[in-house]
Amino acid sequence: MSARGTSLVELDDLKVWFPIKSGIVLDRHVGDVKAVDGVSLQIERDETLGLVGESGCGKSTVGRALLRLYEPTAGKIVFDGTDITHMGEKELRPLRRRMQMVFQDPYASLNPRHSVGRMVGEPLRVHGLSRGKDVHKKVRELLQIVGLPADAASRYPHEFSGGQRQRIGLARALALNPDFIVCDEPVSALDVSIQAQIVNLLETLQREFDLTYLFIAHDLAVVRHISDRIAVMYLGQIMELSPADDLYDNPLHPYTISLLSAIPIPDPEIEKNRTSILLQGDLPSPANPPPACRFHTRCPYVQPTRCRDDEPELRPLEGHLVKCHFAEEIKAGRIQPQVREAVFEPGRAAPVSIPPPT
Repeated sequence: MSARGTSLVELDDLKVWFPIKSGIVLDRHVGDVKAVDGVSLQIERDETLGLVGESGCGKSTVGRALLRLYEPTAGKIVFDGTDITHMGEKELRPLRRRMQMVFQDPYASLNPRHSVGRMVGEPLRVHGLSRGKDVHKKVRELLQIVGLPADAASRYPHEFSGGQRQRIGLARALALNPDFIVCDEPVSALDVSIQAQIVNLLETLQREFDLTYLFIAHDLAVVRHISDRIAVMYLGQIMELSPADDLYDNPLHPYTISLLSAIPIPDPEIEKNRTSILLQGDLPSPANPPPACRFHTRCPYVQPTRCRDDEPELRPLEGHLVKCHFAEEIKAGRIQPQVREAVFEPGRAAPVSIPPPT
């Protein structure tokens, strides 16, 4: 899928299941929440892989499991050629310097009792990379890199705006000079104008420091802007994976088609003539996912055969990887979507009749 060369990160059939327990004394295992269920990905060096999907699809769990913040239930995680799936904390510690995370909530990810200088410099002290005055010098350099003044080091998180706090989180992630950063919805809690600043900063940092990103988000426009490739996730599995522009210009999986049809197009003629596909129902529970194709309960192109009986493979098609039995037929127009009727007809409201006097 990519011509960049050696993969920095590889996931092979990764599963992360959380047990469901019942009872106070016996604490019986009665089931599992299958947050991630068979995800395989490769992230090349200096690449940004976007990971998108609805809330609850498991995309954040993938990022945390990749950094071993969650223990994998099954599968394999390889970082720079080293299998870290079952690596102990002592062995993993040197590699943690090369893997960092930027969290979604800039308000909750910073300790309100610690100064910015202490938080940004703490990774340097913990890993023994700097001491004393060297830490303060490095902190000032990091703050300058992310666009914050040097005096920010002596201030506290409550003195900063949301965008500035996210810059502090970026400075902390950069402190150990990592190779790979998981960006877990880093702009979703910010205003639109601030989102653009943070995304542009991430791109600048990637060029300067040769960073590799896993960029997790639900905003398709932001993901397209920053990503080289995009993986679309649904209910713990990858539905489609392709180069960023190809995904938007030529979506092949019904779920991707449905997501993109919900994005308004700033051209009234195109918007009026295109078919808007509405997904039916809510996201099923990951504790009891549908059999066979995970998407068949909501798919507008669902067929009576195979969709409910056989689980599709993630297979190559036109430069994409697609998890659908009928992707070719849908692309060729031989299978048409079952379009739901609109709840109301948009347009001019009917005049309201004035009731007669009583």
